Amino acid sequence: MNTLLAVAILVSGLFVLPLQEKPLDKTPERISCPMHEPHKSSQEDQHHQGVVERGDKVMGFSHEKTRHHFRLYSDGGAIEAESNDSQDATSRDEIRAHFGHIAKMFAAGDFSSPMLIHAQNPSGTEAMKRLRDSIQYNVEDAERGTRIRITTKNPEALQAVHRFLRFQIADHQTGDATEITKVP
Repeated sequence: MNTLLAVAILVSGLFVLPLQEKPLDKTPERISCPMHEPHKSSQEDQHHQGVVERGDKVMGFSHEKTRHHFRLYSDGGAIEAESNDSQDATSRDEIRAHFGHIAKMFAAGDFSSPMLIHAQNPSGTEAMKRLRDSIQYNVEDAERGTRIRITTKNPEALQAVHRFLRFQIADHQTGDATEITKVP
């Protein structure tokens, strides 16, 4: 009786398996579908709009009145923000306050603010948390804003910092270079 039941289950499984569908985003039909790209673009636009809206709340300054840049250097990189208008002292001061706070959080291994802004854990942050003692975050004020200069001599931490900065460039859509450049 047990053998008959096992054969029945096996045979019924053979009829079910061919009916299973492949995941939609891996089928050739899905990839070549002319409607796929506009849908993807719409999702990316919605995600970016969410990054902007959440960023304004978390960072405390407007994306419209300021600009962000992310730089990759051979010893780390930089996160920069400045007001678009040289007379906008309010935005400049909001940037400085936020960056001072962020530098302290990052040094402590706390990357909750980027997670809140991007609605996901940015690439590189897990390693940056673990290797926090080998990464330095220095705040440097500029005329219109501030930058956080990130440096490390640890090769693994350096790779994590670069992954984090590349993620930021892509998700904020800054258009900044993703190649490593010389330290200014």
